[in-house]
Amino acid sequence: GLVFLDSDCRLERRDIGIRDGRISCISSGLQESACKEIDAQGLIVLPGGVDSHCHIEQKTSTGLTPCGNFYGNSVSALCGGTTTIIPFACQFRGERIRDTVAEYRKLAAKSAS
Repeated sequence: GLVFLDSDCRLERRDIGIRDGRISCISSGLQESACKEIDAQGLIVLPGGVDSHCHIEQKTSTGLTPCGNFYGNSVSALCGGTTTIIPFACQFRGERIRDTVAEYRKLAAKSAS
């Protein structure tokens, strides 16, 4: 099928090799045999979905956090086919965006360990 190549933002006809449940290679004309072949001819092969605006562990101006946490929201997203999330970084008056993003990274790191 046509594979979206994110490094070049274009579609090209490619074969995708899977080994142990993971993509092992993407190239033209793979020579290795496969246990199972999926014919994607006429289809476009894309990575999982991207949610570019989600509210995760986002504090309100009063300091409350009514949104879900990074772990639970990441699992929910993955179950729905979303493999990339970009949380909305809520910056309040007088705060620097750099500090806000650093705080979100700390929160996400807790859920990743």
